[in-house]
Amino acid sequence: MGVPKRRTSSARRDQRRAHKKLSAPNFSLCPQCHEPLLPHHICPHCGTYKGREIIKVEEEK
Repeated sequence: MGVPKRRTSSARRDQRRAHKKLSAPNFSLCPQCHEPLLPHHICPHCGTYKGREIIKVEEEK
């Protein structure tokens, strides 16, 4: 069974892990109410998707 002959340096270890990072979610603006929302999701503020009303959202008083 293969065994490492030398210890893996911290630089080599960190270079290997460099692509494993979190990325921020992409937000787009709703064309109706201009609130930020995730792409391909119903707008939680006005309830529209692709210009059509999908759910009815009650306004807070």
